[in-house]
Amino acid sequence: MPYRYVNLKTGEVKGEVSNPAEIGSCLIEFGTLSKLTDNPIYYDKAKKALVELYNHRSKIGLVGSSINVETGKWTDSESHISGGIDSYYEYLLKSWKLFEDKDCKRMWKESIKAVNKYLADSTSTGFWYRQVNMNTGKRTSTLFGSLDAFFGAELALSGDINKAEALQASCYKMWNLTGIEPEEINYDSMKIISPQYVLRPENIESAYYLYHYTHNEKYLQMGRTYFDSIVKYCRTNDGYSGLKSVITKEKDDEMQSFFLAETLKYLYLMFSSSNTLNFNSVIFNTEAHALKRFN
Repeated sequence: MPYRYVNLKTGEVKGEVSNPAEIGSCLIEFGTLSKLTDNPIYYDKAKKALVELYNHRSKIGLVGSSINVETGKWTDSESHISGGIDSYYEYLLKSWKLFEDKDCKRMWKESIKAVNKYLADSTSTGFWYRQVNMNTGKRTSTLFGSLDAFFGAELALSGDINKAEALQASCYKMWNLTGIEPEEINYDSMKIISPQYVLRPENIESAYYLYHYTHNEKYLQMGRTYFDSIVKYCRTNDGYSGLKSVITKEKDDEMQSFFLAETLKYLYLMFSSSNTLNFNSVIFNTEAHALKRFN
């Protein structure tokens, strides 16, 4: 498993404590590089890191929030689908789909089984994914946020439309708490924990995927709601700003680059004609870059 930082001139490394997303989110890009250069080293190195991380999962099949890459010991045993772990699961699935990698298919199948057994949570407020101890499966918290909303797209891509739709309904409910989504809520009480909105794309991404797979007009309506909210609350004379609080609608003074690269891209694709992009001929990486399938 790689260190977090390397000096490309000297080879000096640092950052022995890393997380699943840092370790496991390289294979799509490095695999594409191997395909284009006909040099397997990039794919092999990135896949080795991914496999090693998977091999360090707990006995019940979950990964934690941070791991020491030198010792292989988990330094934070909380498991979830949110930031720091999210794209690890995403790349297991998408590496299987993009490269027809049977190992990635097996790892995804085993991982999603554990995720749905221990993290999935159907409550009176909706269908969500919680936080648990990676070793016992015991619940540690009931937080859900804008980053977690990416998982509906992965469920849809994997063929689990029922869970994808149930999760997206919850994400839409979260968005409509104040007319635009907060960074994080406690879904047990439906109270806002982190009130900022930083123009994230994940909720929109999942609606786009579900519209592609179901052709249900309600996902276009979701997209319209998302777009109208962003224009209403985030537009400025010079661009679009995140919000310090979705409750007060006070703006901050930042527009993240992913707003252009991801948020607006998914909105554009959702309302574009079907020949704008052949969805089935590409796989989107975690930054919404469309990489051509090689099969």
